[in-house]
Parts: sequence; structure tokens; C-alpha cells
Amino acid sequence: MAVLQITLSWVATRDHRLMVRVNHWHPPKWLRLWMLSATRCGDGWLWYALGLAVALGGGRERLHALLASTLAVATGIAMFVTLKHVFRRERPCGLEPHCWAQLLPPDQFSFPSGHTITAFTIMASLGGFYPELLPGLLFCAISIAASRVVLGMHFLSDVIAGAAIGVTLGALAALVP
Repeated sequence: MAVLQITLSWVATRDHRLMVRVNHWHPPKWLRLWMLSATRCGDGWLWYALGLAVALGGGRERLHALLASTLAVATGIAMFVTLKHVFRRERPCGLEPHCWAQLLPPDQFSFPSGHTITAFTIMASLGGFYPELLPGLLFCAISIAASRVVLGMHFLSDVIAGAAIGVTLGALAALVP
């Protein structure tokens, strides 16, 4: 148990140091726009549009791909809602104000990142069915995860955990016959 506490303390210390640096950083305008756009894409509308595109042009596997992805995302949502209430980790923007981003968080707690879980779940599940989409899906997932840290919504460990959960759920969904 002591090893776990030491590890969590080590991670929290590094998360807090990075949060302070990011919250006081003034990135170029193009990067601010990219991060704001990426986080808005992760709010859901991009996933609905992608689902519609797969439904209309996804070939013979489209229904299987949509069902697998939907079930994986639903599982991811249930997991992050539960985990947020178990861990009750305060968001970076609640600890220290951000210098340029004025976004309101979608919920109260930080760990794990729901945007990141969803993005990586969709990337892994749909990427398993449509490998040609994988580079674009990976770019979107990484952009969304980075935006959550840059905008002060999450700590780095929140998005790393979210990515790990999302990839696991998405990969399992793509494997289900």
C-alpha cells in the first residue's frame, strides 16, 4: 500500500507542476484555436457526424462497426462517470485559474478524462473496422486529449488514464465477432 501512495504522490506532484506551467503559458494563436476546436470536437458532434458517415458509407460492416463502437463508448461513459465519483479529483481549473482559456468544465471532477476515453474508444474501435481511417482518428484523439490538458480541464495523468481505458475498450469492441 505504501508503494501505491508514494507512486500516486509522485504522479500528483508532477501533474501539479505541469498544470502550473501550462496554465501560465501563452501559446501562439493557431495553437489556441486548434486546442479550442479539438475540445469542442470532443463534445460529441464530431462522433455523431462520424457515425452518420459510417452508417451511410461504411460498407457491409457498418452496422457491426457502429454497434461495437456504440457499446464501447457507452461502457466508457459508465466507467468515467463512476471513476470520477470514486476518485473525486479536483480539476486543474478549480485549483488555479487558466491565463487565457475561459471554458467551463462539463462536470465537477477530473479523473479520468471522459473526452479522452471517448476519443480513444472511437479511434480504436472504428480503426479496427476501417484501418484506412486510423491515422485521422488517431490525430483527432491525440488532439482532443492534448486540448484537455492545455485548456486546464485535466491533468496529464487524467488523459493518459483515459487514453488507456479508451484504447482497451475500443480494441475489445473491434475484436468482438
